[in-house]
Amino acid sequence: MKLKRSSCAMALIAGLAGAVPALTVPGQAWAYVFNQIRIEGNERIEPETIISFANIMRGTNVSAGEVNDALQRIQNSGLFESVSVTPQGGTLVIQVKEWPTINRITFEGNRRIKDDELATITSSQARRVYSPAQAERDASNIAQAYSAQGRLAARVSPKVIPRSGNRVDLVFEVREGDVTEIERIGFTGNRSFSDRRLRNVLQTKQAGILRTFIRSDTFNPDRLTLDQKLLTDFYRSQGFADFKVQGVAPEIARERDAFYVTYQIEEGPRYRFGQIDTVSEIPGVDATPFRAQNRVKSGSYYSPEIIDVSIRRMETIALEAGLDFVNIEPRVTRNPRNQTLDLTFALTRGPRVFVERIDIEGNTTTLDEVIRRQFGTVEGDPFNPREIRNSAERIRALGYFADASVDTREGSSPEQVIVDVNVEEQPTGTLEFGASYGRSSGVGLNLGLSERNFLGRGQELALGLSTTKGSRSGTFTFAEPFFLSRDLRFRFSGYYRETDQDNAKYNTRAVGFSTGLQFPISKSGRLEVQYRLSKDTLFDVTEDSSPILQEEEGGLWSSVLGYSYSYDSRRFGLNPRTATKLGFTQDFAGLGGDVKSVTSILTAGVESTAWRPNVTMRAQLEAGAVHMLDDQTSRVLDRFNGQRIRGFESNGIGPRDLEAENQDALGGNYYWVARAEAQFPLGLPEEYGLTGGLFADVGSIWGLDETYGRDVDDSMNVRAAVGVSLFWTTPIGPLRMNFSKAVKKEDYDETQNFDLTLSTRF
Repeated sequence: MKLKRSSCAMALIAGLAGAVPALTVPGQAWAYVFNQIRIEGNERIEPETIISFANIMRGTNVSAGEVNDALQRIQNSGLFESVSVTPQGGTLVIQVKEWPTINRITFEGNRRIKDDELATITSSQARRVYSPAQAERDASNIAQAYSAQGRLAARVSPKVIPRSGNRVDLVFEVREGDVTEIERIGFTGNRSFSDRRLRNVLQTKQAGILRTFIRSDTFNPDRLTLDQKLLTDFYRSQGFADFKVQGVAPEIARERDAFYVTYQIEEGPRYRFGQIDTVSEIPGVDATPFRAQNRVKSGSYYSPEIIDVSIRRMETIALEAGLDFVNIEPRVTRNPRNQTLDLTFALTRGPRVFVERIDIEGNTTTLDEVIRRQFGTVEGDPFNPREIRNSAERIRALGYFADASVDTREGSSPEQVIVDVNVEEQPTGTLEFGASYGRSSGVGLNLGLSERNFLGRGQELALGLSTTKGSRSGTFTFAEPFFLSRDLRFRFSGYYRETDQDNAKYNTRAVGFSTGLQFPISKSGRLEVQYRLSKDTLFDVTEDSSPILQEEEGGLWSSVLGYSYSYDSRRFGLNPRTATKLGFTQDFAGLGGDVKSVTSILTAGVESTAWRPNVTMRAQLEAGAVHMLDDQTSRVLDRFNGQRIRGFESNGIGPRDLEAENQDALGGNYYWVARAEAQFPLGLPEEYGLTGGLFADVGSIWGLDETYGRDVDDSMNVRAAVGVSLFWTTPIGPLRMNFSKAVKKEDYDETQNFDLTLSTRF
């Protein structure tokens, strides 16, 4: 008889009863000796492989239980569709039917997730043995991938199509289903803030009228943990030190097409800071300089953020003073009766721990050195937890990785730690399409191709093309941020720009290249030394244009050596609510070429959310001057022009030849402009990505070297404009729509009441 995996124990005994035992051992019934093992039915699997799975030795006693164990081992190898065992006297016959091999793997019905991505999820592979269990696991993994996109109703069925030669095609039939949206997010236990205000804190959003485009309203269980942290951080930043999320209850609708999520929260009392003090428990270390870095004010609402800012400032003082192994320990004393928290910053001596090594894993493309240079700590340095956390933030800020974690563990001794860096690569190349609109320039199209981590070296490579009615431009840029293995940024760029009657009866062309080296000169300041060679041409000046422009027509070479200083408080800032920027550039033309001049530009700006967290205030100031050398006169290509004040067209302001028929803008040797704006929520659901703004600009462009006796208005006439803005975060990028009104202008100025552009960051 034959023994199959599905046979019960009685069938096994009955089958063996027909054979004559070779030997009977007391206490071990049905003992046999098989002098030969014959394999039948195998095509690809070698007989020795099957015998090794059976693990039955020729010429030894074998019990019925051992024969059954051999059957189970062969079946559990996963190589065979069926296995049977037939004892025939002194011969054990093992008959197998092999699983077919997979000819190819295909996916059907999938639109939201491409075949290439699904192929990385499945473990079944072509030219490998087909396994039903593995195919079911692959189908489950594919369904999980759809669930992560909010398609909980997705169903995946593995099917096999027989082919010749004991082969099969494995087909995963996908029914994607609809997106399972979050129809409603509610809260219980909230007294201080409305449901609407709390929903704006969460990353997960309710479905709204833009549900077709919004993907943050799909249900993702993994986001619930992040949302709970965001909710906790928000409440504690508002003074609720004892806030807790007691539970989250997601409920799915009967039709499985929507979720209802309810957060059960406990706010607790709202605390203010009481007595604030800073003490030193380290002999010889004075607390006075550390006390001056405290930013916590007595009477203000409790906020972990401001405590952390104060600790960071004190740790910076410790590092600058060369004090290692210093801990800044915040000690909080609750006063429930008057709902205050007394806070003491205690300087304590921490354990003497050093960094043994830094291990990096997960970077399949990015070189180790690109990650390692984000650390201010190297092997052998004193271990500073704050510096390690800052290094982790710098690694995430690179934008090269979908996820980056930095953890520590004990090294070869308690005095040593090992820093483990685990990263997950993500695409760093982008292909961007954009559009802009101006009343005079019309619709503009932009194409950008960039790679932020070229060849895994952290290098930047970018190519940009843009065109509007009457203008064309192309740029190429390459940058190495760590030139010569130092914090030295090398940049090279080439450009071509041509304008065609942009609010003027003349055309311009500029072609050239520039290069520069940038390096730090302070924690927040950097200096760039740069060189530019270009040919700037003014052509097609009409006869009714000003003689000033006709005199300037032609092309000149400019060889420019200059420097730029930039200060950004966010590089090493300790105030997360306020950012300050400062820039100063000077270009010296005359190192060869036709033009000899000095051009200076000063910029300053501040952005702050200190007034209200959801209202962003910005203020900017710009000023510039062109000074010609060797009795040269500036050309319109050297002077300042363009749209420097919102509410006016490009080349819409500046000095004019009042005697000329077309009164083209001539540009000016000097300019200044001040801008102020506020960006704020409109009360719409945050998932729509719409915010509003108010702005006001004021400034002027003036001054010419030579007027040739013409009636030219080149005075410092102040222009001003006010307006409202609509900011919209869209899949193609952040858009900004400005609706402007010029409130102070000259008669010849060209105003602009509306423009649509890509929004730029501060």
